[in-house]
Amino acid sequence: MTLSSLPFVFASLGVHGQIPAFWRLGLASFAGVSCLVCAFTLFRRPQMGKFFGGMSFLGSFAAALPYLVTNPVAALLGIVTLIGAGFTLLDFQRVAGHGKNNTHENRSRQRVRWAIMTIPVIIGISMMTGMPDSFFSRAPIAATAAIMQVLFVLWAWQHRSSPRFLLPLVGGVFFISVLFSWVAGHTATIALVLGLVNLVLLPRSGPITEKREQWWEILLNHPARILLSTFFVLFVLGTLVLFIPISAKTGTIGLVDAAFTSMSAVCVTGLIVLDTPNAFSMTGQFFILILIQLGGLGIMSIATVALHAMGQRLSLRQERLLTSMTDTDHHGLFASLVIILKFTFIAEGVGAIVLTLLFYFTGDTLGQAFWRGMFTAISAFCNAGFALQTDNLVGYQNNPLILHMVAVLIIIGGLAPATSLMIPHWIRRQKIPIAARICLIATMILLASGTFFMLAFEWNGILSGLSFFDKIHNAWFQSVTLRTAGFNSVDIQKMVSPTFLVMLCFMFIGGSPGGTAGGVKTTTIGILAMTFLANITNRSVVIIQNRKILSGTIYRAITIVASGAIVWFVLVLMLETTQQIPARDIIFEATSAIGTVGLSTGATAFLDEIGKIIVMIAMFTGRIGPMTLFMVLSQDHSAPASGCPDAKITLT
Repeated sequence: MTLSSLPFVFASLGVHGQIPAFWRLGLASFAGVSCLVCAFTLFRRPQMGKFFGGMSFLGSFAAALPYLVTNPVAALLGIVTLIGAGFTLLDFQRVAGHGKNNTHENRSRQRVRWAIMTIPVIIGISMMTGMPDSFFSRAPIAATAAIMQVLFVLWAWQHRSSPRFLLPLVGGVFFISVLFSWVAGHTATIALVLGLVNLVLLPRSGPITEKREQWWEILLNHPARILLSTFFVLFVLGTLVLFIPISAKTGTIGLVDAAFTSMSAVCVTGLIVLDTPNAFSMTGQFFILILIQLGGLGIMSIATVALHAMGQRLSLRQERLLTSMTDTDHHGLFASLVIILKFTFIAEGVGAIVLTLLFYFTGDTLGQAFWRGMFTAISAFCNAGFALQTDNLVGYQNNPLILHMVAVLIIIGGLAPATSLMIPHWIRRQKIPIAARICLIATMILLASGTFFMLAFEWNGILSGLSFFDKIHNAWFQSVTLRTAGFNSVDIQKMVSPTFLVMLCFMFIGGSPGGTAGGVKTTTIGILAMTFLANITNRSVVIIQNRKILSGTIYRAITIVASGAIVWFVLVLMLETTQQIPARDIIFEATSAIGTVGLSTGATAFLDEIGKIIVMIAMFTGRIGPMTLFMVLSQDHSAPASGCPDAKITLT
């Protein structure tokens, strides 16, 4: 009810105190009435309430459209808010409460409390958009405060612990003061004061018989939400440490550039808007390395092992949460996490030693070689693509030892540690789990085909000028880094169109589950490939190693690819709309960001602030997974077994 005045705030954006155009007022009125209808029907007739709620969202967005067209940042925030509000409305379910606290009086008190909380939101939107103080701009705030006072009077009349005439009288006086402030001015201040007074007069709710879930438990008791929240918190902390002057080599790093670098490091992508060795000091490079390590390894894995080492035990709910996130057995959770940490640090340590020696023999000083070796090893294993050379690894294209060492780190980092440890058993043709077998076979096919395509299309292209064996070494290296890491030993800006298409497909596929890479994952593509072969050979089931692939697994694979394609299309469309960059470069940039690859044709340097924000969203979505994002926006529903008959639908 209180939000019904918000569309008029949107209609007033950008008019500088003047009365908005008639059509904007009409849309705002339509949105406001739809919002009121939604408020009165959502709990009685949910479908009707959802329909009018959606009409209110669309009407408000249309009323604000002239302002959003001229303000890209506000347009981005408006689109994100519209999508989030739409998902929230679609997921709304009427819950019938039967507890003794679910009384009419308590429900009325809850309405007043939410109405009070709405006033700062409307005032904040008005202030952030620079609305001047005028009779018309004060009207939405006054209307919200008036609705709040009406709800307060209704609750006060039902409140039995105080005289019936006192609180309604106070509420009536407040209501008159709201109307006076609308005419005389200072509406926002008076509305905030009245809301605070009402909040003080409202008593706390009665005794609670059931334990309620706290707001932090809502975030931390769901695998998708905890994944999103931990990465977001790490991104915010990374932005702060990169923004301080000590992280910059000279001067300070801009806030948006610091946020972009932090997001790229946390999401182990490798896209950069600043040259890492020249823009960041040694301290800043160290912060980036920490963000890469935490982002690639996972905060929850480190925290769990640390708590266990200190003698702290996890609750059953926390253990179930972590087993669902790490895809491990409940009884082997801690052992699996210890293996992950040991494998990670051993692989990175060995890689750092080898690369330090190789960099030292190429002419670096011992200190410089050690720092570059450690940084490159961690960046390669975490599939981050950050390098301490301005030209990445182009300067080492004639040094196959460095290329192959980095390639090995990328491969074993892109695979899950458990899968990497099974490679010797697989080579000896011993029996390994089906999931690991699919990962290894798909990875081998992708690496071999990527090398072939690179040699076939770029033999006289970006590989020209290299010797015969250097062409093979660099083609192999680009095939390895293409799906996951983002290192480059050749100038990919000069690639031909066939290579461009192949690179898009490989970046979209990404690495393997449990590893540090992004993309839709090799197992997903493997499942879809086996499903394709089963269908064209008229087999009703998908079988591998005498085991049938469950239909739910196939549905999940289709959903992962579909959600990735939807997010990719939306982000490409947003970049095309807001950036003056060729479509070819935008498509490559968006695919690289969603796949957390980090390769770029040079478009990153030409992004404006809105473009950087969009690419940051793409990297964040690609790291947590598009399907995980949709899971966060939706609620958990138990799907009962359906007794409905099968539907026969013709597809071809």
